[in-house]
Amino acid sequence: MSILPKINGPYRRLIQNFTSLSILQIANYLFPLIVLPYVVRVLGPAKYGLINFAAAFIAYFNLISDYGFSLSGTKEISIIRDDKEKLSKTFSTIITIKLLLSIVSFLIFISIVYFIPFFKNNWEVYLLSYGFVIGGVLFPSWFYQGMEQMKYITIIQVVIRSIVTVLIFILIKEESDYLLLVLLNSIAQILIGIFGIVISLVKFKIKFRLPSFEEIRNQLKSGWNIFQSMIAINIYTTSNTFILGLFASETVVGYYVAADKIRMAFQGIQSVLSQTVFPYVTSLAKESYEKYILFIKKLLKLEFVIGFSVSLLLFVFSPQLVELLLGEKFAASGELLRIISALPLLISLSNVFGIQIMLPLGYDKSFNLVISLSALLHIILLLVLVPKYFAVGTAVAVVITEFVVTLLTYLFVQKKKIIFNSNEI
Repeated sequence: MSILPKINGPYRRLIQNFTSLSILQIANYLFPLIVLPYVVRVLGPAKYGLINFAAAFIAYFNLISDYGFSLSGTKEISIIRDDKEKLSKTFSTIITIKLLLSIVSFLIFISIVYFIPFFKNNWEVYLLSYGFVIGGVLFPSWFYQGMEQMKYITIIQVVIRSIVTVLIFILIKEESDYLLLVLLNSIAQILIGIFGIVISLVKFKIKFRLPSFEEIRNQLKSGWNIFQSMIAINIYTTSNTFILGLFASETVVGYYVAADKIRMAFQGIQSVLSQTVFPYVTSLAKESYEKYILFIKKLLKLEFVIGFSVSLLLFVFSPQLVELLLGEKFAASGELLRIISALPLLISLSNVFGIQIMLPLGYDKSFNLVISLSALLHIILLLVLVPKYFAVGTAVAVVITEFVVTLLTYLFVQKKKIIFNSNEI
């Protein structure tokens, strides 16, 4: 039975957003995948590893300035999207918070890069990479997702990333061009942010105003649990590259990142599905619990099929994919890709149990507890495995942690008898 039985009403909007996000995923994953074989061959494992280590470092500051609004903001906008006054109030408050947090982030960032020699030695890479934080602060993806109007940001991102992709092939010619590559990507992110916020203000007639202290406090309070969850999630996602870079050479980091880039590119369809249905299921859960449960059961089946297929594909063809996309210099990435090939299946299941069930139904604290415990486990695994096994240890730690997340979210959903109370699944 199809997960989308009718192409009208809310399903039409769902399909439109899925289509828009699918195209957007091309910009986010396929374009980088197109340039990946070229970039890794020009820069080599060491410089490629340095760039991605810097990106992992910058991700911490992106995380602070985002404050989990990618989920909490989306959730709130999806509920109040028909109330123009509340929309303007919430939009203004979130943007103001993100700007304030970005200032705090930048002060911390500058202090670390200036005073710690490990970072100061390559300060140019880190400083140029900070453009991703600026772009992230400006770009209100949470607003578009909550409004279920993804076509606007899709057009913005596809156009800008297409231009940058062409420029990379034209301008990046040798290893010493690695800083130019970082600059191009940062400029692209900032431009996406500028266009994104301007269109949101004009198209949706958002009236920006400075929020009161009370409005800022309430917004921070309501998003706190999700922010904690996002911190924990970051520990066993982005932090892998960062922690690996503290123990291993830039070349080894390059091997791991390259393998993970391939995994994420093939897993792109799952990200599209998750982003598309989250605002929809949040709204549906408020409207009709019965319809919500029916939809979630169908979603779980679809996610399992997609996740299993992608994992199987990566496991079987990992050496061939690495040789085709990365070349002989990255042969070591083949083993790593095979290890992390289990992630698409695990993430597809934990996404349904955690993001699409626990959060829309108000189990934010329980979700945060699951993620926090898993993050603690992950740190322990990294500290034990990475110093001895480097990239392989990182890959094994990631798979174990994602398995634990999937298991714990499944056990929670089963205990609450949310969808496992009949023979329908």
